[in-house]
Amino acid sequence: MGNFLAFDFGASSGRAILVKIEKDFIDIKEIHRFPNEPVFLGNKYVWDFPRLLNETKTALKKLVASGTKITSIGIDTWGVDYGLLDKDNNLIGMPMHYRDERNYEGVKEVEKKIDLESLYLRTGISNNTFNTAFQLVGDRLKRNTILENADSLLFMPDLFAYYLTNEKKNEFTIASTSGLLDMKNRTWDKELINTLGIPENIFNDIIEPGETYGYLTEEIMDETGMDRVPVIAIGGHDTASAVAGTPFKEKGNAFLSSGTWSLLGMEIDSPIISESTFKAALTNEGGVGNKIRLLKNINGTWLLQQLRKNWCEFHEEIGFPDIIREAKKYENCIFTVNTNDPRLMNTKNMIKSIKEYCIEHGQGEPTELGEIAMAIYNGLTSEYKATIEELEEISGREIPGINVVGGGIQDKFLCELTMKRTGKTLIAGPIEAAVLGNVMMQAIANKEIESIEEGRKLIFNAFSCEVYSPEVVLK
Repeated sequence: MGNFLAFDFGASSGRAILVKIEKDFIDIKEIHRFPNEPVFLGNKYVWDFPRLLNETKTALKKLVASGTKITSIGIDTWGVDYGLLDKDNNLIGMPMHYRDERNYEGVKEVEKKIDLESLYLRTGISNNTFNTAFQLVGDRLKRNTILENADSLLFMPDLFAYYLTNEKKNEFTIASTSGLLDMKNRTWDKELINTLGIPENIFNDIIEPGETYGYLTEEIMDETGMDRVPVIAIGGHDTASAVAGTPFKEKGNAFLSSGTWSLLGMEIDSPIISESTFKAALTNEGGVGNKIRLLKNINGTWLLQQLRKNWCEFHEEIGFPDIIREAKKYENCIFTVNTNDPRLMNTKNMIKSIKEYCIEHGQGEPTELGEIAMAIYNGLTSEYKATIEELEEISGREIPGINVVGGGIQDKFLCELTMKRTGKTLIAGPIEAAVLGNVMMQAIANKEIESIEEGRKLIFNAFSCEVYSPEVVLK
């Protein structure tokens, strides 16, 4: 059908993946991989965007050197974060990280103008501190000069696309993470934007997945040797692409995109915005194919990543297999954290933060590596169970199973614990769902396939999945 290039930027790494689609066969080849390491610049937590952009160019150069021709390019990234351009289209400062502490000031300021339940009932987006709306209000408080000079806001996939095509557009699924859209009409909520004191002029036209940002510029073609190929607006939010690439065998299954974040939810036809969804902290984010993803954002394997990092700093060098082995020794312990507790969102010492949480909540102090790890595992799986129950109650239908995709499926212990805690059959795979969903939207835009359903069938036939069943408890 053609060769498609997917850029997949996660919160800790980025990759350029070449994908070739044939009947019942999908070939995936990694062209370039690179770390995505945010940095503290002074007292601000920022993304090193110039380096990331240079990595995209390096990937294109490698592709040209291999002699491979491609049909198109698609870019997906983490949600909510953005870059600001001035009237001369210069990037103003570095894009801020969603864990930057200015967000908390933004939340307090927003509450002076509109209560959080009313805000939710306008947008359908759960009031997470990292939402773009809170970040922008935080900018008004902490970086007002930058915001005053801004002429255009581009979410991260939009920003990469701009520097490849010179076209400024906001893709729908990534814009939906902002908390500034009228989700029912799929447009900017200009009244809300003005109420919050955010400059209305910085927002661009919204384009849907499957539309085209533009074509590679002459400058990019000269620098990299690439041909003039289109950059397609796919599900720019990586979770939207991951859900698009999830091979649901059961139509009513929930999805769990497991990685740095855990995104657990269900695909629906229209937003469900109510007092019940507000209380459950369920968010309505844009999906591909005119769908909505009703889900909850749950702090994910980032907690284990930080545990490993801190243990290596303060104790000894360990890997994730070591953490899992030690955790299994304490599988029945009571230690449990609320994975979305504010102290765990941007901690520099995960070990200390977990100990403090457990002590404050009357659980005692976890001291062994396995106990601390189990506090995370218990916290994650408890949140998964509660979210599944909330989704079933609000949707009025039973969820037969959970399709789990993303890097988190490599942690089989987490998969098994999730199956046991929720009582649901887990279908794990493929790991590259975000890349596959990215490419399927490119294939649809290029008229190589007709629909997401056809793409999911191709994925189901091309990849094997591992099943964790409550009837067969794995050893």
